[in-house]
Amino acid sequence: MLSNFPLQEIEAFLVGMVVGLIFTRLHLPVPAPPALAGVLGIVGIYLGAKIGTLF
Repeated sequence: MLSNFPLQEIEAFLVGMVVGLIFTRLHLPVPAPPALAGVLGIVGIYLGAKIGTLF
């Protein structure tokens, strides 16, 4: 049952939140895309890589 649980994704999300909190508290720029376009670019890279494995 736990083999289908997305533990790695949850860990990555929590680490990202901690990093964002640390950077904000230190008054540093957040190391993440500043807009939705940046996030969509990352998703596009991921999907492109997945599609590339099909051929």
